[in-house]
Parts: sequence; structure tokens; C-alpha cells
Amino acid sequence: MQIGQVAERTGLSLRTIRHYEEMGLVTPSARSKGGFRLYTRADVDRLMVVRRMKPLDFSLEEMRNLLTVLDELSSGGGSDAEREQLRQQLRAFHQVAEARCEKLRAQLLAAEDFAATLRHRLDAKD
Repeated sequence: MQIGQVAERTGLSLRTIRHYEEMGLVTPSARSKGGFRLYTRADVDRLMVVRRMKPLDFSLEEMRNLLTVLDELSSGGGSDAEREQLRQQLRAFHQVAEARCEKLRAQLLAAEDFAATLRHRLDAKD
């Protein structure tokens, strides 16, 4: 896929995709004869991981670390002890993601409560 198709599939802008490439989060799998970036399904999946981490305020370094863990787990290599260490790192990322989701849920409830308060004020008769 070319970068425009990837942007459509991921909902990311061309600029964002290029930025993630500059930051080392994703690398196009190939280049066309004309020099256009070409992406595989695995590249799109990788971008989707990054896209999903962004609202949870993961840093670029944390994103890079998680992608490394996922890559190493997918490779199937390493000893049982090394694979278990990778799974522990993945569990740690999962725990952080869950905690951040819970924080966002609490913020959403507070925002909805505030919006309801304003709605009641608007609906109140003077």
C-alpha cells in the first residue's frame, strides 16, 4: 500500500505517518521504483498500535519499547526465560494502559456531569 492508502486505513495523516517513520516507530517495508513508500499489512498493524497508544499518553520511547517487545514476541525466538521476560513487559504495558483508561473514564464522567449541570441551567426557567 502507498502512504495515502495507509492514511485512509489508519485515520492518521500523511504527516503523522512520516513523523512516526522519522521517530523510528515504523519503517515502510519497501519503496516503489518512483521512490514512494510502500507499506504491508504488518506495517499498518504497527501504526495502529501507535495510534491506540497516543490517547493514553504513552511517550514515543514507551511506544518504541512496546513495539520492540511485540516484535520480539512475534519472532518466536529466544529462550523460554527471555520470552517470559517479554510477556512480563507486555503485562506491565497492559497494566499501565488499564490504569490510564480508568483515569480517562473518571475524567469523562466528570465532564459529562459538568455538561449535565450546564444543560440543567439552560433548561431552568428564570
